[in-house]
Amino acid sequence: MHWQQVLVITAATATVLTAVRCGGTPERRLVPLPAPRLKGDLSLEEAIAGRRSSRSFADRPLTLEQLSQLAWSAQGVTEKRRGFRTAPSAGALYPLELYFVTPKATYHYVPAEHHFEVHREGDLRAGLADAALGQECVRDAAVNVVITAIFSRTTGKYGARGKTYVHMEAGHVGQNLLLQATALGLAHVPVGAFHDGDVSRALDLPDRHEPVYIICIGHRPE
Repeated sequence: MHWQQVLVITAATATVLTAVRCGGTPERRLVPLPAPRLKGDLSLEEAIAGRRSSRSFADRPLTLEQLSQLAWSAQGVTEKRRGFRTAPSAGALYPLELYFVTPKATYHYVPAEHHFEVHREGDLRAGLADAALGQECVRDAAVNVVITAIFSRTTGKYGARGKTYVHMEAGHVGQNLLLQATALGLAHVPVGAFHDGDVSRALDLPDRHEPVYIICIGHRPE
């Protein structure tokens, strides 16, 4: 099956492409991401020492460069030949799928191409906050990174123990996000209190994409 990319929207913060079947209808709307930086202004040790949870955020969106850096830190490909990523995964099976819930849209991150797919247009943060027991930090964050899991990718090889491996992997990804946010000078807080089914419905998640973690990130209050 052949694909081509057609430019459909150009905005100040993002270029949105639609991937279409040749001669067919639009299938995917893509947002190319800037290449991530591999050297920052803060050392790893400084980021570890400075990491603190904060539930207060300024009412200001993140740039596409910041979103790109966060996405890469969580699941970016660091070894192209074998597809290894920034966080370890049992058997290199990579069961996690990431959704970035922003005021403009909710995006699904595609590590292999380092781009976003537009999952849903519009601001879904209020519904996500309701699913997270009404927590204001979810409603106010510039982006909520919702880490979901397709457990069968791992349990198919490791059986019931695979569920533990998936949760461990989500922890690795969460810490990468928190440290990267710290290095970018952003406020952040991890959230585990939510109703799984309500999150799935609020974001209209695909079948088998089960929410396991929410990381709220935004600018520090001014």
